[in-house]
Amino acid sequence: MALDVLCEVHNCVHNQQGQKCGADQIFVVSHKGRQASSQEETDCKTFQPENG
Repeated sequence: MALDVLCEVHNCVHNQQGQKCGADQIFVVSHKGRQASSQEETDCKTFQPENG
């Protein structure tokens, strides 16, 4: 399991100093069902905007 999850989305409430994700859990989904062929076919559903 990854010890550090990096994130470059600066306006996410979970983004901490050093571009590390501070969420307790990460939820990633695929646009193509249970399998993805590339990173463009996935999204992080853990994202929450800072002011929202």
